[in-house]
Amino acid sequence: MTAPETAGGRATDLLPAAEPLSLIDTADGTRHLDDRVLLTLHRHLVSGRRYNQQATALTKQGRLAVYPSTTGQEAAEVGAVLALRERDWLFPTYRDTLALLVRGVDPVRALTLLRGDWHSGHDPLAHRVAPLCTPLATQLPHAVGLARAAKLRGEPLAVLAMAGDGATSEGDFHEALNFAAVWQAPVVFLVQNNGYAISVPLAKQTAAPTLAHKAIGYGMPGVLVDGNDAAAVFDVVREATDRARDGAGPTLVEARTYRIDAHTNADDATRYRTADEVEAWRRRDPVERMERHLRARNLLDDTLAKEIAEEAEAMAHTLRTALTGDARPDPLSLFDHVYRRPTPQLREQRALLEREIRAAAEPASAGEVTP
Repeated sequence: MTAPETAGGRATDLLPAAEPLSLIDTADGTRHLDDRVLLTLHRHLVSGRRYNQQATALTKQGRLAVYPSTTGQEAAEVGAVLALRERDWLFPTYRDTLALLVRGVDPVRALTLLRGDWHSGHDPLAHRVAPLCTPLATQLPHAVGLARAAKLRGEPLAVLAMAGDGATSEGDFHEALNFAAVWQAPVVFLVQNNGYAISVPLAKQTAAPTLAHKAIGYGMPGVLVDGNDAAAVFDVVREATDRARDGAGPTLVEARTYRIDAHTNADDATRYRTADEVEAWRRRDPVERMERHLRARNLLDDTLAKEIAEEAEAMAHTLRTALTGDARPDPLSLFDHVYRRPTPQLREQRALLEREIRAAAEPASAGEVTP
């Protein structure tokens, strides 16, 4: 009996490899990649690590309300986003501020939501990047919708939809993958499996051999990649997005990585994981691994490494300078962009708030006791 066929191909063709794909552990593993691509990946890794450090410090200083660090996960974000073309779209989660930077969003604007200001500090259409999404997996059906619309219009683009391992336990994840496969939508789902959904380990979420194995249930290929190897992630996502643009449908990519820092600044990770576990993953640091690989191939020397570090420090200085002042959002901006044409109720509410703001600004009447 032959294997059953699906819209995505034979069932046996959809299974991921037993071990994560890795390229940078050997000198020959990246020979098929352009040297300039490898150096660009490294620049973004170094910059991303400095960005994480600076944003974490700003949170401790009260300049950010919260910051979900990607320290240890930089390779998954950098590699995946650099694989996109200009016309492609990115749908990030709340932890993917680094992905926004790689896509060209201003570092300060990328932190707008986490500062407690606007929902999105960047223009989604200009950068082709959807707003950061805090609820788990709700951005995935949106990504599929945009990919489906692009296919119907004949637009040659791919959509990268990012999620964490915790998102795979949500109904939106199922719905998004199911519709994407049925419609053969040009979307790539990247699951950054960092081991924990806050404090819940992956073993308490699923009994599947890997998250990439979930792909076969939807009729799409699943790929397992070393999420701490930026070159491997780049290679896998580039191939998957090429397939998507060529009409071959969606792909589920699991990038196996680790969250070195706590879930956010409000989390105490020592309550659910050991220092030995964290230290073991530090030895697979994505920034250091890429640097060792580039030096082994004579693509990086001390002079260039210093130049890259100075660029990252300049970015961090800009971030510190821009976020030293307090955010001063306009209360009336609450009513902007809710609808294209404000409803009567919104106009009424806006007018009420305007009166309250004016009244608060007027000096107290003579003889009136100011509270």
